[in-house]
Amino acid sequence: MTLSQILTPQIQKAVQALFDVSLEKVEFQVTRREFEGDITMVIFPLLKLIKGNPVEIGTKIGDYLTENVAEVERFNVVAGFLNIVISDAYYLDFFNQIKNDEQFGFVTPKEGGKAVLVEYSSPNTNKPLHLGHVRNNLLGYSVAEILKASGKKVYKTQIINDRGIHICKSMLAWLKFGYNETPVSSGLKGDKLVGKYYVEFDKVYKSEINVLIAQGKTEEEAKKQAPIILEAQQMLRKWEAGDEEVVALWKKMNQWVYDGFAITYKNLGVDFDSYYYESNTYLLGKEVVQFGLEKGIFEKDPDGSVWIDLTAEGLDRKIVLRSDGTAVYMTQDIGTAIQRSKDFPDVGGMVYTVGNEQDYHFKVLFLIIKKLGFDWAQNLFHLSYGMVELPSGKMKSREGTVVDADDLMEEMTQTARQISEELGKLEGYGEEEKASLFKTIGLGALKYYMLKVDPKKQMMFNPEESVDFAGNTGPFIQYTYARIQSILRKADFDLNVDITETLHEKEKELIKQIEMYPEVIQHAAANHSPALIANYTYDLVKEYNSFYQTVSILGEENLVKKIFRVQLSKKVSDTIKSAFSLLGISVPERM
Repeated sequence: MTLSQILTPQIQKAVQALFDVSLEKVEFQVTRREFEGDITMVIFPLLKLIKGNPVEIGTKIGDYLTENVAEVERFNVVAGFLNIVISDAYYLDFFNQIKNDEQFGFVTPKEGGKAVLVEYSSPNTNKPLHLGHVRNNLLGYSVAEILKASGKKVYKTQIINDRGIHICKSMLAWLKFGYNETPVSSGLKGDKLVGKYYVEFDKVYKSEINVLIAQGKTEEEAKKQAPIILEAQQMLRKWEAGDEEVVALWKKMNQWVYDGFAITYKNLGVDFDSYYYESNTYLLGKEVVQFGLEKGIFEKDPDGSVWIDLTAEGLDRKIVLRSDGTAVYMTQDIGTAIQRSKDFPDVGGMVYTVGNEQDYHFKVLFLIIKKLGFDWAQNLFHLSYGMVELPSGKMKSREGTVVDADDLMEEMTQTARQISEELGKLEGYGEEEKASLFKTIGLGALKYYMLKVDPKKQMMFNPEESVDFAGNTGPFIQYTYARIQSILRKADFDLNVDITETLHEKEKELIKQIEMYPEVIQHAAANHSPALIANYTYDLVKEYNSFYQTVSILGEENLVKKIFRVQLSKKVSDTIKSAFSLLGISVPERM
């Protein structure tokens, strides 16, 4: 039970007894550092119910709490804020309860409770994953882990765009220029090999456009008449007609890509419980259109196309079926959502991790599903995120247009190597241990830097800044964790004892910070924001480093205090490890 949960009913009793007023909600905030106190009650909301001076009201409530609540030691009132000082005994009792709880902060899902399905990644099978996919995957994976920790059952999924003209472009270029090259014969990951031919197609296409323009065609005409695009369109028609040779090639090259993606996902540390493929879902939703027409949700135009009018909700008219009977993306997304609810009957909500350029699409999608009457439609969430950029000129991929995810991870590992060697932190490490450490630091730097930013914000990713061993970075937090492991290795005494001591101010502040962890998890889950976990962890580490610099730990002469400070250090490191696991970040035992 948190401090706010303990104090709320007591304050409600106080207000009832003192002022004969029923108080539904109590507003708390963290006590400002310039005032004494561990938690602050905001008095101002009471002025709507109670006439009087906020200082007098706060003083009366404070006196009541001091007399009647064991945890409250004293208080002070500043303007409309009641700053409450909590006894050392409360914090020590709390700490002794949670110090060995490996699942501290995590809530076990309720039996029979509704699950959440989280979609992320969702790439095209014509090129490797890039920098944008990295942010997408890290956000989706982390939000899934946070929701799990908050007490939800979670399914991780993605939908793979494995059909369409862009796929045929890679296939056609490979047929024309590939000479049967394979991932094995080329030594390239499958997704990179297919991406190579997508780029090759584009080169030839642009060359043919220039030739046609030189012959007098307009640019628009040239784009439509270039021989290679006409061939790609013909290949797409063959695929849709089920041509055996085209479908066999499509399966072969897509499998190369899936194998390549699997390596990237493993290196990035993300996983999935299920996969959906557009080649299987692009016809879904058409039967829903008929249902919507019968219910009067959709309307048919004279040309046979089907629409939904959302102007009353401040949106526009949206087509859901073309006049020739073919579906649009919106129809497919409706059908896929409904199919997922059938595949996972316990799902009560879905989270879509998709860039903010699709904000309008998801507003429309969610509204249509609500109108169709699905109860889980009330719990659909678009985890919208901003674009991620790099300082110009840094880490451009071989194609010269986007930053390849594999190249980025490798570059981060090398950056971690360079900075670690410059700092001289590698004494006594073997080569294998060094390689593992550089990867842990490099990926930790990448993930933390990406996730500490609010998802909605556009961000600039600076690789070198992210691997700084000072400041709000992954390596800084990892280094603190490793420092605590060093203390624990040197502690040659029994830690499994309960301590009852007067607390040093720094010890108390550290326990207060640890106590916040369960609430931070719940808040991060409610807001779908890994940034709240990341920045909480940084604040915890700052508080620990202040503690570390202020008091003696292993050098403390009083054995009881020494044991307690080591216990406290261990709980901090456990919380760092736990919080970082929610971000998908590993922690090294030594650095």
